Amino acid sequence: MVCLGNICRSPMAEGVMRQKIDKFGLSAEVNSKGTANYHIGEAPDSRATQTLLKYGIDISKHQGQQFTVSDFDTYDLIFAMDLSNFDNIISLARNAKDKTKVNLMMDESFPNKQKIVPDPYYGNLQDFEETYNLLNHACEDLAKRLVKM
Repeated sequence: MVCLGNICRSPMAEGVMRQKIDKFGLSAEVNSKGTANYHIGEAPDSRATQTLLKYGIDISKHQGQQFTVSDFDTYDLIFAMDLSNFDNIISLARNAKDKTKVNLMMDESFPNKQKIVPDPYYGNLQDFEETYNLLNHACEDLAKRLVKM
């Protein structure tokens, strides 16, 4: 799960996906990173943490990390929260195999629509709630797809 700073959308996506992995009994690992180095080592935005706690998801121990080329070797699927981060990830790809791992998160619910998860950073709690709703839907669809694999 990848966004810009790794303190809002991607840690929220990681937390939601962890919940779906448990719910569906999947044997999977999830992590989140940012394409920028703005918040390496920092905790998630308090509004992200507060929003997810309402749904029984604790991301308070997360620390911001930056996406690196080696992540293509570590992960089978890489989900960008928006087109800018998608392009940033693709620009690091070494080959066609790396590129095939990268998808937009919302493509899980809205294939080929280039729908994004808007960044709630400059918004309010309602924006974080809307981000949660989008991620919950997309992660549920992803989990259902993974169950069938």
